[in-house]
Amino acid sequence: MSSIARLTGAAVAAGVVTAAIALPAVGGTGAMFVSASEELGIKPEELKEPPLAEKTTVLDAKGNQIAQFYEEYRENVKLADVAEIMKTAIISIEDFRFYEHGAIDIEGTLRALAKNLSSGGIAQGGSSITQQYVKQVLLNSATTEKEKNAALEASYARKLRELRYAMAVEEKYTKDQILEKYLNIAYFGAGAYGVEAAAKRFFGVDATSLNLVQSATLAGAVQDPNATDPNLGREQRERLLHRRNVVLDRMAELGKITPAQAKEAKAEKLGFDKGQPLPGGCGASAYPYFCMYVRNEILSNKIFGATKKARTQFLNRGGLTIQTTLDPKMQKAADRAIRKHVHASDKAVASEALVEPGTGAIKAMAASRKYGDNKRKNEMSYNVVADAVHGGGTGFQAGSTFKVFTLLTALKEGMKIHDGVSTGSGYRAPYYSSFKNCKGENIGDPSHTVTNAEGGGGGFKSLATGTWGSVNTFFVALEQKVGLCDTVKTAKSLGIKRSDGLPLTEFETFTLGTNEMDPVTVATAYAAIGARGKYCKPMAISKITDRYGKTKTYKPECKQALDPEVADAASYILEGVFTKGTMRGVGGIGRPAGGKTGTTDDQAAAWFAGFTPDLAGAVSIGDTRGAQKHKLNGVTIGGRYYSSVFGASIPGPIWKDTMLLALKGVPETEFQPMNTSRFGGCGSSCQPSRSDRSEPDSGDDVTDPELDDADVGLG
Repeated sequence: MSSIARLTGAAVAAGVVTAAIALPAVGGTGAMFVSASEELGIKPEELKEPPLAEKTTVLDAKGNQIAQFYEEYRENVKLADVAEIMKTAIISIEDFRFYEHGAIDIEGTLRALAKNLSSGGIAQGGSSITQQYVKQVLLNSATTEKEKNAALEASYARKLRELRYAMAVEEKYTKDQILEKYLNIAYFGAGAYGVEAAAKRFFGVDATSLNLVQSATLAGAVQDPNATDPNLGREQRERLLHRRNVVLDRMAELGKITPAQAKEAKAEKLGFDKGQPLPGGCGASAYPYFCMYVRNEILSNKIFGATKKARTQFLNRGGLTIQTTLDPKMQKAADRAIRKHVHASDKAVASEALVEPGTGAIKAMAASRKYGDNKRKNEMSYNVVADAVHGGGTGFQAGSTFKVFTLLTALKEGMKIHDGVSTGSGYRAPYYSSFKNCKGENIGDPSHTVTNAEGGGGGFKSLATGTWGSVNTFFVALEQKVGLCDTVKTAKSLGIKRSDGLPLTEFETFTLGTNEMDPVTVATAYAAIGARGKYCKPMAISKITDRYGKTKTYKPECKQALDPEVADAASYILEGVFTKGTMRGVGGIGRPAGGKTGTTDDQAAAWFAGFTPDLAGAVSIGDTRGAQKHKLNGVTIGGRYYSSVFGASIPGPIWKDTMLLALKGVPETEFQPMNTSRFGGCGSSCQPSRSDRSEPDSGDDVTDPELDDADVGLG
């Protein structure tokens, strides 16, 4: 008998069950066994067990799942929720004496030692489930390649290190607890981490419902999940099938199942095919644009982590449940309205955001195109409904929706609804200093002429009639009167900022909407008018519950941006847009509402933004290939030909159809009546003989509902 065999036999006979470890003999090819506790003084070493990466679930306002995010697709599950046959299968193939031995299985280690000695290296691990759990913890905790390599290196030093940790784990937890932890941390292949995710990914069932064949398949996969990943091809599936049958044979050998059961199970097909799709990501969400907004809100907002890395881990590894503000009924309304008027195959893309006045809660985000990167299918690869911070692009010029900010500024500065100014059919700044930006610089351009839609005439326009007719020359003159910088400040107080993140451009054409915007930003600004001047930042997340059940609620961030009576007066005027102005051909929604059409220079883009006290929305349409190059003239959209697209052509009807469905069943809320003693009648800038008129004069650009407010002459 060899010295190694005698030493091995002696070790077993002596009942060394504390722990045994194989070490190379000094100066030779043999090995010796020593008692870990006696001769090497091996002691348990506490294992740091950071929380496992676990998927984050996103819910709508009603509690329905709308998306998932994860670094590793994992759903932690209690051992009681794992099928008994699955537990039996994994123990049978990985560590059949699991409930009998301590931190290390001496018999398994002796077998592995003999194999290693004959091969001249480490050919077999002989690790217990506890040791495998330790290895997985070290691997999951590794943040550098060096740490990952150390967790995987084929060395006795690693085995010794794992043994110390395993001894501590065995002292800290029961066997059932260790098995539960192992089943949750193990990688099974096909992107599935943990037995619950694997059961769903491989077979579309919960871990509690796994049958014999399925359990044997998953138990066979953990040994080398990459080599047996059925998602990678036929060769890998054949390996997995072989491993499954090995597990079944082992279960029969141990008496856990009968030979007949093993034979019957081995006759079945693998049953994976293409597997169940991996859940998660905005591309898999029914509401991809809102999903992108939520994702980017967490990744960009420092309240969710000091660094981008920390925020990414918070989202993808945190096991969070994120409750959002999305209202499925209102989202459905927006989706349906857009599909009615714009096809996904159209070159132009329509997008819409719905925001709740008084909270800033985003209720819906919709677009005419599907989200994705397949250009052949005309998919959108970015968030056309939002700004760049939230995954959006450059946006579209907002057109005459910006005239509202000049109107509000005039009301703030004491003008009454019948006060106004007289202009001609064209407007030129009288001198360079007639307009100053907020730096105090003279930016008036006497060489540039602003004209009205389709050559509309001039004359006296009041705040009311100038708004109803969306008269360009009137609003530029009004902006000169109240101050460009004051108008810019009003807009900023309502959250207006460029979609691309650049500073707002401050020129005399500011009121005509030459800055690029996104629907969320514009809808939120208009929502503030509906909330009587209370501006609330756009809000998509209402609460987050972490993996431990601790919940943090997020409240609206609001401020009183406008005097409530100023907002009331603006609402009064903007209601008239539906009955006396550019939307009269489209009509209202049967309840109090205000709004403003918007069309940019030569129909590069078109908008409508409107509000009720209960809900606000903004709709834009433009060509993402380049709005200035591909204008909305002579185009077919939604199967209908348009010689020119204006705010009342497509955006207005989309908004109307959306609101009719979104607010169905919601009790009507009236606007607060305008303070007529403060804003009624006219003051010093009034034309008395016409101050009480209720209809636009012949010079206003409202004779055709499609001829609303093209800023002819703008570059």
